[in-house]
Amino acid sequence: MKTPPPPHTSARLTRVAALVSAVCLLVAGCSVLRASDHGPDADPVGGPGGGMRVALVTHGGEGDAFWDLVRRGAETAAAKDGIDLTYASDADGAAQAALVRDAVRDKVDGIAVTLAKPTAMRGPIAQAKAAGIPVVGLNSGIDAWRPAGLLEYFGQDESVAGRAVGDKLNQVKARHALCVVHERGNVALEARCAGMRKTFRGETDNVYVDGADMNAVTATIASRLRQDSSIDEVVTLGAQYGLSAVDAVEQAGSRAKVATFDLNKDLVEAVRGGKVQFAVDQQPYLQGYLAVDALWLYRTNGNVSGGGTAPVLTGPAFVTRSNVSAVARFAAAGTR
Repeated sequence: MKTPPPPHTSARLTRVAALVSAVCLLVAGCSVLRASDHGPDADPVGGPGGGMRVALVTHGGEGDAFWDLVRRGAETAAAKDGIDLTYASDADGAAQAALVRDAVRDKVDGIAVTLAKPTAMRGPIAQAKAAGIPVVGLNSGIDAWRPAGLLEYFGQDESVAGRAVGDKLNQVKARHALCVVHERGNVALEARCAGMRKTFRGETDNVYVDGADMNAVTATIASRLRQDSSIDEVVTLGAQYGLSAVDAVEQAGSRAKVATFDLNKDLVEAVRGGKVQFAVDQQPYLQGYLAVDALWLYRTNGNVSGGGTAPVLTGPAFVTRSNVSAVARFAAAGTR
């Protein structure tokens, strides 16, 4: 038979048990307060090791280095926050919408999406909201994110950026600009050319090219330069197309200068070498990072950048020969 503990030992054990119970109740009470303070849509499912799942769905075309920067920024934020990140993209609006619907069916904890073709995205975004999944926007759709009901937006005001480029062209005394659009129906690209046209005092023509075929891009630009020798400035809307424009100018024997939106390490060298006058940096790495981190902050702490009414701007910033050295090492590392 087991000998019972002495009376004083039994009393001490009772007091310890009571203290442990009280501590447990206190901790449980604190946990409830933290969850309720954040509201029903901000459950703390994230955090390092918390198992939060986020889908980043863009309209990026295959092989476009710009989207590598966006993805790299998103992956950095995901690693910091302990998020399981899925990246998917398709340049076709209907196909991108299908990818968002897939994420909704997969019951992810948050979605970050681009709105290059806002109409195509209305349905899947509504489905995500109905499922209680927070959605933030990035890169494209600064005029569409609030009507679409997105929580936050991270990107560049493309109309403002375009007007800034127009002012820059006036400063370098350009007279006739060719604005090269590499994706039809992309509202952000159209806004860039339209903004440029508003402030540029010279003549502006748009030319549409197949952004998936770099050889065709070069050939089309070269053909236009041969047809019209008055074109003295080629403005492209992506870094790789800026490099194609440099080749096109050489092929056509033109004296036109080249400027571009967006940046990558090869474009940095072209600016450094004087082959490209300037680049407009919208900081795609930052867009991807902020979009993913914003979903984590919302789910874990109820934060909403911009208060849900104002976008968080990541550009424009001009990179010229005079300041290119300041970003060169970051571009070489694949983050600018």
